[in-house]
Amino acid sequence: MQTVLTIAGFDPSSGAGVTADLMVFAVHGLFGVSCITALTVQSTTGVVATYPVAAEVVRSTLDCLQADLPVAGIKIGMLSTGSNVAAVADFLISLQAHGHRSSVVLDPVLRSSSGRELLDPEGVRLLRDRLLPLVDWVTPNLDELGILTGRSVVGRDDVESAARALQSGGPNLNVFATGGHLNPPDDLALTVDGEVHWLAGEQIVAQSTHGTGCALSSALLSRIVLGDNAVSASAAAKRYVAEAIRSATPLGHGHGPINHLWPIR
Repeated sequence: MQTVLTIAGFDPSSGAGVTADLMVFAVHGLFGVSCITALTVQSTTGVVATYPVAAEVVRSTLDCLQADLPVAGIKIGMLSTGSNVAAVADFLISLQAHGHRSSVVLDPVLRSSSGRELLDPEGVRLLRDRLLPLVDWVTPNLDELGILTGRSVVGRDDVESAARALQSGGPNLNVFATGGHLNPPDDLALTVDGEVHWLAGEQIVAQSTHGTGCALSSALLSRIVLGDNAVSASAAAKRYVAEAIRSATPLGHGHGPINHLWPIR
């Protein structure tokens, strides 16, 4: 069994963050370990507060895990502060310096769906300038794609041009841009060799949509670690999330969690 790592925040409602990522890894037959970057106070109704973990704790956790459980893949989610972004970037650089190669997927969590900022301005800058060049995949939604590129991303043509602009930020960067707000809600996979693949989507009307971005990036990493190529991994991750939404049982009073465990039920 291969080991994969999630570096993300803790969601006590388990719809997103490390607990959700670990479920995604498990249903793909992978052993998941985690490094928590922030504690959040939230439920299905939204994020009430966030409490960042100190950067030195984040880095110590990463070094401790890597010394004992070398990972085949790394998913990066909510980082909360610029100092945590820097700590994760330094960790990835140290892995490369020691010849350890892991597939890295970055989910650029910038704000919650309820509107709360989840990464400070310095963190956004460092994510773009220091972290992007070190990862293999980035999975922004349309808002995140716009923030990271400084562009207005509204329609299909905007998505492709912004994805290419974002891709220029890393030497080996693939981009998976989620188009849930497009009509139709197609996703874009832009591979490192410049190939554009639009993945057809369908509008699924549901209240259980909390954590879709986390699940998508974790499923994508899982498929890559399991040996899928870029296009196959993207399509499989999209199918996983679509079925997780479709099969979810409504929970809570807001946007409930998707059904992360559907493959084993």
